[in-house]
Amino acid sequence: MWVLRAIGRPVTAAILTLTTLLGYAPQPALADRAVGVPPRILRHEPVPGPINWKPCPEDERVQCGTMRVPVDWSAPLGPQIDLQLARSPAGDASARIGTLMVNPGGPGVSAMNLALDHEFFNPEVRRRFDIVGIDPRGVGRSAPILCDQDLVDAKPPPLFTSEDEFKKAEDYNRRLAADCSGRSGPVYDHADTISVVRDMEAVRIALGVNEISFYGASYGTLIGQLYAERYPDRIRALALDSVMDHSAGVDAFLNQTAEAVQAAFDQFVAWCGRDEKCVLRGQDLRVIWADLMKRATAGTLVDPYDPPSRIRPWDLISAAFSAFYDPQWYSFAHYLKDAHDPAPTTSLLARSAAPRLEEITPHSFPAVICQDWALPMNGFTGYRDRLRALAGKAPQMQASPLALTAVSGCLGRAAAPVNPQRPIPPADSPVLVVNARYDPATAYPWAQQVTRQLGPSARLLTYQGWGHVAYSHSKCVSAAVDRYLTDLSLPPEPATCPAVEPKPFGVG
Repeated sequence: MWVLRAIGRPVTAAILTLTTLLGYAPQPALADRAVGVPPRILRHEPVPGPINWKPCPEDERVQCGTMRVPVDWSAPLGPQIDLQLARSPAGDASARIGTLMVNPGGPGVSAMNLALDHEFFNPEVRRRFDIVGIDPRGVGRSAPILCDQDLVDAKPPPLFTSEDEFKKAEDYNRRLAADCSGRSGPVYDHADTISVVRDMEAVRIALGVNEISFYGASYGTLIGQLYAERYPDRIRALALDSVMDHSAGVDAFLNQTAEAVQAAFDQFVAWCGRDEKCVLRGQDLRVIWADLMKRATAGTLVDPYDPPSRIRPWDLISAAFSAFYDPQWYSFAHYLKDAHDPAPTTSLLARSAAPRLEEITPHSFPAVICQDWALPMNGFTGYRDRLRALAGKAPQMQASPLALTAVSGCLGRAAAPVNPQRPIPPADSPVLVVNARYDPATAYPWAQQVTRQLGPSARLLTYQGWGHVAYSHSKCVSAAVDRYLTDLSLPPEPATCPAVEPKPFGVG
């Protein structure tokens, strides 16, 4: 789920982000091939308007574009929104292969920022592709879904223990949806990934290219899968890194992610036992964790980096999950040590609750998730029973924070999802699927399942290490992805890359 992000040091348990450009007119040389709009597109897709390009204020080497699309693709003459996109031109026009569309996940992360980032992709990819990032509708600069900051911050921790807490969560979700919809307009009800895919196709046509290559990370892999399903003849290469399985029902969704995040915790424990720089080496981390959870449940655990704030069990679980993304094991070990045995303090300054003006924040996560996934709970009893089962699968972590946030965030919503789960059909051309063996967010079995669904044309590359978004963690992985994108060559089976031991913060 799916957020591509960096976690800074020190890790704080109080915050978990679960959400936590380019410009001239395209020149003839930028067209991939002589292009004609295929008959089925003429029948089913309105001809898109032009992209208005200008140099990006962040980086004039990159072009920023704006394009109008319908809010509701079934009513193409109705209200419209402005899609914002960025294109970083290929560094070597003579070696240019084509257009590489990219999406870093979320849902809620800007793809424009990935196109503006000259460090994420290796030089060969940047040399040979125009890299295009479209902020999906409702996200970033594309008609963002906006909500009241205080209301977003008031989300109840989803470890509900009573019927009353469950019903309050349902009521909260309805109030949040009404607030966000009222501030954001009709895009709120049309933020599903199928609509995003149709936006992508409109951009492809407006770019004047016959086909695209695509790199998607995390939730961006769902965009790539659904685009390839709807427009299979428009995909040259499809690289899916840290994979969402859109066939997973609610129990597989919760169970497999819980097992993944527990495996990430177990790997952290194993690392601390072998790395001399782990500040808790030689101590029983599971005993320390149990004590911290007990104190958090009792309301006596003070945040070592934000006293006198108290850490709740959900905060502690969420901090661990955040630390496992990179992973930031060194920082997290320091955090646990400081929380377990805090340094004495001479005084704590009282904090005043100063009044503040209303603040608005982007918050597309629940709108997208609840339109893309059917996650029924069958009331508090069903929710409680699932929590108990998850705790058996993940004794330390209890559940995946992202998966449980997704499920709890859809409670009480009246509208059925417009893009519910289903298996992805087999692919006609080679697809590269990539996943870390110990990814805390997108469970490794999801990558295996999606690879099987895609059929014999797909190849799973397993990074035998840790963290989320394998391209950024392993030169072996990034080299294999680069070869596939440039040459369409899949790695030989068994496709695997060795683990790379994490380094302390600040060490290159």
